[in-house]
Amino acid sequence: MSGLSNLKFVQTMRQKGNSPQQARRSKLSNKLYEQIQMAKAIQAGTEFVPMKIRTIKDSVSGISRRVETPKRLKPWWWVGEQGKMCITVRYGARVLEVIEGRNAIEADNIAGVISTLEVLRTAVEAGELDARIDSVSSLVMKGFGKDATSKRATLKLPTRPN
Repeated sequence: MSGLSNLKFVQTMRQKGNSPQQARRSKLSNKLYEQIQMAKAIQAGTEFVPMKIRTIKDSVSGISRRVETPKRLKPWWWVGEQGKMCITVRYGARVLEVIEGRNAIEADNIAGVISTLEVLRTAVEAGELDARIDSVSSLVMKGFGKDATSKRATLKLPTRPN
């Protein structure tokens, strides 16, 4: 019994998994991390190539095998009209308005892009953008049920409480 007396026993239950809101938050945080790494690579003059694992079936033998392939990644920033860097935050195929009525964030250079993306990632992980993510996510989910010829719905986001 002397060995058991050194252990700390507690009463607890195991969590069943992430909530849908936590999963959406994690998804956006991971995408922001990839954008940060890509911006750092551009700043350093190197190349950032994230990899994903795909399953490919051989047409002759019929055997499936897992292969690492490069992930296609597009930057969320570009040089705007005034020569400043403009950054958009994307959730799926939609642009996420961090502040209502404003779809981009302006930065002076690539270092500003990196710091802006890091601030955004911290805000997402803290849950500050949950209402915005939920509204865009619901529009994305509605789009799955529509046919390709229908017009996209306009995005109305909730206002921020003061």
